[in-house]
Amino acid sequence: MTDFLVLGMESSCDETGVALVRAGQGVPQLLADALHSQVAMHADYGGVVPELASRDHIRRVIPLANQVLAQAGQDLSAIDLVAYTRGPGLAGALLVGAGVACALAAALGKPVLGMHHLEGHLLSPFLSADPPAFPFVALLVSGGHTQLMRVDAVGQYRLLGETIDDAAGEAFDKSAKLLGLGYPGGPALARLAESGDASAFKLPRPLLHSGNLDFSFAGLKTAVLTQVQKLGPSTGEQARADLAASTQAAIVEVLVKKALAALQATGLKRLVVAGGVGANRHLRASLDAAARARGWRVHYPEMRLCTDNGAMIALAAAMRLQAGLAVPQRDYAFDVRPRWPLDQLERSH
Repeated sequence: MTDFLVLGMESSCDETGVALVRAGQGVPQLLADALHSQVAMHADYGGVVPELASRDHIRRVIPLANQVLAQAGQDLSAIDLVAYTRGPGLAGALLVGAGVACALAAALGKPVLGMHHLEGHLLSPFLSADPPAFPFVALLVSGGHTQLMRVDAVGQYRLLGETIDDAAGEAFDKSAKLLGLGYPGGPALARLAESGDASAFKLPRPLLHSGNLDFSFAGLKTAVLTQVQKLGPSTGEQARADLAASTQAAIVEVLVKKALAALQATGLKRLVVAGGVGANRHLRASLDAAARARGWRVHYPEMRLCTDNGAMIALAAAMRLQAGLAVPQRDYAFDVRPRWPLDQLERSH
C-alpha cells in the first residue's frame, strides 16, 4: 500500500476509542478520532467492572466509528484496513473490539489486523507535534505495566527492565484508594498532591539503588497504608495532601532515576514516555529538567493521547505496514490475548 486509510479500534479496558489515520510516505497522519470514557460508570464501584465495560463497548463502538468517518469526510468504502486491539487487556472487552472490527472488515471485503496495545502506546508520540526519531529508550507506564524498552525501529523492541510486582499506575491508584480518593485514583492523587508538601513523609523508593532497571512499587503501597493507619480516620486535609505529594514524589523519583539509568546504559540520548502515567505533570517536569541538564530529549504523546485511544492503534498498524512487518488477515478468524508481553510480539503477531 502506498497511500491508505486505517480505521483503528481500541477496547482493551474502560475506554472505547476509534480513529482514522492516513498513511503513505513519512509519519501517518491522524484524520479524526473519537473516544468514550467509562470513568463515570465505573466510579460507583471504585474500579473497572469487566462485564459492564464489555457491554458499554458494544453500545459505543459503532456510533464512534460513524462519528470519526463523518469528521474525516470519508465513508466506509474508503477504508483500506481495519485495525483493532488484540491484547493485552480484559478478555471480554477485547472480544468486542475484535468482533466488531472483523465483522466490519468482512462486510467491506477489506483486510483486518490485530494490534498490541502497548505497541500502540509506545508509538503514540509519533502523532505529537514533536515526534521522536529511532533509536530511543521508551518508558511505558500504562495501567498494570511499567517497563523500560530499547526501541531501534518499529517492531524492534528489547526489554531493559520491568516491574516485579505493582506497576506505577497501580501504586498511584492503590495509594489513592487508601487516602479515600475517588476513581480513577491516579489523577485524583495528583490533584491532591498539588497542595501538599512532598517532604512531609519519608517513604521508600524500592529498587532505586538495585543496580538494574527493574521496578517495584508494592513496598511503597504498604508504606502508604502504614502512614494512613498512623494518621487515623480523622486525618486533616493538609495531612492527606502531604501524604499524596510524598507518594507521588516517591513514584516519580524512581521512574526518573531508572529512565536516566537506561539512557546512560544504552548510550542513547532520546527518551519516549508513553501510557496514562505519562500525563502526570510532576513526572513530565522532573524528566524534562533532568534531560535538559544532560543535553537529552524527552518525547511524550499529546496529553489527550496518553490514555487508551483508537489513534494509537491505527497509527501502530499503519507503521507496521509501512515497515513491512504486518500481514493483514482476510479470513476474519480472530482471537484475543489478555496477557501478551510486548517482547513476545514478533514471535506471536
